[in-house]
Amino acid sequence: MKIRGVWAHNFHQELSQFDHCLHRFPVISFDTEFPGFLRDTPRDALEDQRYEDVKFNVESLKLLQLGFTLSDAHGNIGGTWEFHLSGFNEKSDPHVIASISLLKRNGLDFARLGQFGISVAEFVFGFLRVLRIHRGLHDLTWVCFHGLYDLAYLLKLLTQKPLPDSVVMFAKALGVVFGTIYDVKFMARYCRGFFGGEIGLARVAKLLDVERSGEAHQAGSDSLLTAAVFSKMNATFRSVAGMSKGCLYGISPTIVRYWQPAPVILRRPCFPVAAPRVYGYALVHGQIMVRGQVVSMLVISMKQLIKREFRGKKFLRIGIKCELLIWRSLEAYSEDLSLSSSS
Repeated sequence: MKIRGVWAHNFHQELSQFDHCLHRFPVISFDTEFPGFLRDTPRDALEDQRYEDVKFNVESLKLLQLGFTLSDAHGNIGGTWEFHLSGFNEKSDPHVIASISLLKRNGLDFARLGQFGISVAEFVFGFLRVLRIHRGLHDLTWVCFHGLYDLAYLLKLLTQKPLPDSVVMFAKALGVVFGTIYDVKFMARYCRGFFGGEIGLARVAKLLDVERSGEAHQAGSDSLLTAAVFSKMNATFRSVAGMSKGCLYGISPTIVRYWQPAPVILRRPCFPVAAPRVYGYALVHGQIMVRGQVVSMLVISMKQLIKREFRGKKFLRIGIKCELLIWRSLEAYSEDLSLSSSS
């Protein structure tokens, strides 16, 4: 599959091709390249601290590359585009030396980027025009791998505003700008043999027997590999997409499309530790009816819970009471969400 390099001289021509292709291939797998992390986040950091570091890094650094691969619901690839942005100056702009060296080793030409790259203003104007047209015609689906930073950079780029102050407002903003989002790394935690999702894109691709086209740490190649992995994972593990819709690896708020019909339906939090058989219990994906809406929710298998914890028939009523308490909690949670959304 050819990766189409997009620079200032062919930007409008390639954007037109991108626009045309998006009519038939509305699944957008994407990746970004940026000059490192000024502030590293410990693995055991709390969510607020993690988002604070994301906000600091993204607002302090400039985006270098954007890769987009378009596909359809069956995994057919329509094309891959790699947009090169100008504006980064290695001598004056903040960056991490090790990250710049890695990108150079993988083929990123910073001299050419500065001389022939697309201006940020021109890219934002053209790309937003395309998105507005297609959001009015059909639903777009966005796919990433470990996409917390990718989405943060893209959100900052397209809105030309600082990131929201809290992780909850960040998730709401993603729902407004992008809508339906899948993070393949989050999906991998529900796939048997994928180490609870604690592996990188190259390892996931190897486990699924998916080959890379192009060089690693190039936005176009990474977006193409993400699209292929997403398709293969959906074909191999048919329920993981429904379990992972709107969930990003590393944060718990669910991303919900801004045009979700009222009343607001129950949105399950995306718990970062929610992996299969966590705490010894099997997690199942059930459909729960709340106010007439069918919504997805991870629930603990009550039958297995009763079997393990309440041995014998005389304890059956205890298990039933537990189940009723869970349902009442879900109803109360749904009402709280409805009230908060209307206020």
